[in-house]
Amino acid sequence: MEESRVCQGSLIRSLLSILQWWAFNVTVIIMNKWIFQKLDFKFPLTVSCVHFICSAMGGHVVIKVLKLKPLITVDPEDRWRRIFPMSFVFCINIVLGNVSLRYIPVSFMQTIKSFTPATTVVLQWLVWRKQFDWRIWASLVPIVGGILLTSITELSFNMLGFFAALFGCFATSTKTILAESLLHGYKFDSINTVYYMAPFATMIMAIPAILVEGNGVIDWLNTHPYPWSALTIILGSGVMAFCLNFSIFYVIHSTTAVTFNVAGNLKVAVAVLVSWLIFKNPISASNAFGCAVTLVGCTFYGYVRQLLSQQPPTVPGTPRTPRTPMSKMELLPLVNDKLDDKV
Repeated sequence: MEESRVCQGSLIRSLLSILQWWAFNVTVIIMNKWIFQKLDFKFPLTVSCVHFICSAMGGHVVIKVLKLKPLITVDPEDRWRRIFPMSFVFCINIVLGNVSLRYIPVSFMQTIKSFTPATTVVLQWLVWRKQFDWRIWASLVPIVGGILLTSITELSFNMLGFFAALFGCFATSTKTILAESLLHGYKFDSINTVYYMAPFATMIMAIPAILVEGNGVIDWLNTHPYPWSALTIILGSGVMAFCLNFSIFYVIHSTTAVTFNVAGNLKVAVAVLVSWLIFKNPISASNAFGCAVTLVGCTFYGYVRQLLSQQPPTVPGTPRTPRTPMSKMELLPLVNDKLDDKV
């Protein structure tokens, strides 16, 4: 009886952790799209910079003030030699995500971001010469096919938004791959990741945001009928972006690797549905089918990775397919692939 209660409590905690993760993730995406579309704030660099500032402040409060997480100590030299390059790639990834949100619907952007597993495999194969089992390549077919179908049938297609989301996938893959070598020896969780990377990202993005968008932001403040309420929403999106990182940490520690993979793909479906209900962007039947195929392909890819990670090499010395992280702490070597969109 006691064991049954423990299992039931664990199930409830896992469900609640997934739901709060979905809520924060979808809220950040919808708020960002609302800022670009409804508030007419067409400045993705500035929005990204606000998110970085809020995340840097939030990380400091959680670790230094509230002491909810122990600080992972990093040598000063490693901060510039390891953390800074990762922060630069991370910054590019977030900015590209916000640029894509400005020009294309949430549904299309989220579908393209699901291309990340394919870009990760291709980069590891081309640049790092890693060998993959044929089943890994086969699992990428529905992902690529679904995205092609979605792109061809997208009614609100925009070339700039499409390429921003696509290159964002490559930035996410590069960040994840580099984390394995640059952060070797450091086991970062999502909160310590934000604590170290957000200040660097703010420093990197502040000057370009001022130079490129500064005059436009000033004109927007002078012409917008309700600038202070709009600024509150923009600041709120930054706060929610930090809360998303905290929710990622919670869900990692409350679910298994398989559950996390499936929940991540279902989260995309939830984001697509909620965005369609709010913004009413046109979605054709073939476009919806392409999105569904992509999500199924991502789930199948995660299943194949886990299956192969449990099998020893058939021939001694044969390179193994890079294993799927089975430890919950390994799920975020630096920033999770699905956090693409968000800090």
